[in-house]
Amino acid sequence: MTYRAPVPDYEFLLREVVGFDQVAATDRFAEADGDLVTAILTEAGKMCEEVMAPLQRNGDLHPAKLENGVVRTSPGYADGFKAVAEGGWIAMSGNPEYGGMGLPMALTTSVNEMMSAACLSLQLAPLMSQGQIEAMEHHASDALKDLYLPKLMSGEWTGTMNLTEPQAGSDVGALTSKAVPNGDGTYAVSGQKIYISWGDNDFAGNICHLVLARLPDGVPGTKGISLFLVPKYIPDENGNPGVANDLKVVSLEHKMGLHGSPTCVMEYAGAKGWLIGEENGGMAAMFTMMNNARLGVGGQGVGAAEGAYQHALAYAMERKQGKTPSGTIVDHADVRRMLATMKADVFASRAILLACAVAIDMQTATGSAEWKSRAAFLTPIAKAFGTETGIEVSEVGVQVHGGMGFIEETGAAQYYRDVRVTAIYEGTNGIQAMDLVARKMMDGGEAAARLLDEIEDQAERARVQYPDMAEAVWQATESLRETTEWLVSQTDLNDRFAGAVPYLKAFARVLGGHYHLAAAMADPGSAREKLARFYIESLLPETSSLLAQAQTGAGTLFALSSDDLAA
Repeated sequence: MTYRAPVPDYEFLLREVVGFDQVAATDRFAEADGDLVTAILTEAGKMCEEVMAPLQRNGDLHPAKLENGVVRTSPGYADGFKAVAEGGWIAMSGNPEYGGMGLPMALTTSVNEMMSAACLSLQLAPLMSQGQIEAMEHHASDALKDLYLPKLMSGEWTGTMNLTEPQAGSDVGALTSKAVPNGDGTYAVSGQKIYISWGDNDFAGNICHLVLARLPDGVPGTKGISLFLVPKYIPDENGNPGVANDLKVVSLEHKMGLHGSPTCVMEYAGAKGWLIGEENGGMAAMFTMMNNARLGVGGQGVGAAEGAYQHALAYAMERKQGKTPSGTIVDHADVRRMLATMKADVFASRAILLACAVAIDMQTATGSAEWKSRAAFLTPIAKAFGTETGIEVSEVGVQVHGGMGFIEETGAAQYYRDVRVTAIYEGTNGIQAMDLVARKMMDGGEAAARLLDEIEDQAERARVQYPDMAEAVWQATESLRETTEWLVSQTDLNDRFAGAVPYLKAFARVLGGHYHLAAAMADPGSAREKLARFYIESLLPETSSLLAQAQTGAGTLFALSSDDLAA
């Protein structure tokens, strides 16, 4: 199947639905007008279609390998990464002072999603570099910025993030990696890290690792953690890769999917590193990278969903089975239901993703506290709902193929296998939901309330044009508001956490209805209006049951003891 970059969908969403005009109206992003947006998306789409998409199956069938301590990447990946780098797609939102384009995150998010749809395993490499670039822009010394950022932005060097250890997953504070001062401003970093995406490759001149470790006087827990830049090769006096550092790839993980992306177990044995940010301030610095990555991972989910949808639609329009008007299965009611659900959820999750990116851009351009809280509030929703959409749409894609979906040669199962981990890494979706109902509601629910007010205001404006759809969105929003107020009133966090996952999905469902309604208003009588009606009539009603789950509290949940669960 040939991947088609949905450039018109991004343009429509940016122009008509998520408020990108506000970004282009700022001094910071004044050059990001309609012509530039079209040119960027068109060129990126062409690269994804012609260069990256043909590599999708290569990575799955010919995984990365570790040979004599060297990672050998999948056939064609080196050329694919070169095309990404030479196109400037790694440094789209990077600081122009170091070779970046300085473009809005909304455009970077759109391009990253297209790359994810074309070849998710390969897209993970530039995504890791982008996160490292942002962390260094905010926290590294000027000397480190001058040396590393131009090479990371050009793609000459690549970046990784090293958090997880065998005994320290979501509980990062349990890490045991150590960093001892060398007396010359550098540190000797030792420890083992696992699940390191693109921890090594055979096409970059250097691999730059951001590693969390504890100084000798670091207190237990997250408050005693520092962040270090540890390169594979120590730069010489000219800034070129010099002697090999004391680190190595111990092994590559054998994974369910993402076979083209080498996931490494890394061993640091007194490797030379440089402090990023303040001593014991590693978590703050790393979260800069992780927040960037969470938006990017949400885009991976949406991209995989887009790829799976296109794959399933092509099959459904070709597969002859039964007596239908077209002679193919696309006219069977259940297949049509599956395809409509896939397409509607791709639109909803993409709109949420881009709305989050727009909020980040407005925060960057204006310094507004309100935009900052909007971006923070939308980030866990964009990450969790985007990745859940990727998983669910990819799974449905297998079902559309019927028995052939279970046959690897069709490629349908690869989308599901590749995207499944996105709900786990960069903070599991359960953690995203807990963050939403706890930290993101420390303002008493004000950020949520402002969003809900906007949704209801639009629904009121839509009543003349679409009274039934407007009423459905308005009612769902009111129910969501009541549940939000209930959550804020709960002083026992377990009562919030017990229903956090359904609450996050309910919020995403309402946002999806909001953006679908906006699309219908902007393009009446079109396929977008029909899709909006399907979403609002068939998918938005899930909100009621989700909100009921969100308000059950922890009592029933914890009434089941561990012995009860094992009985």
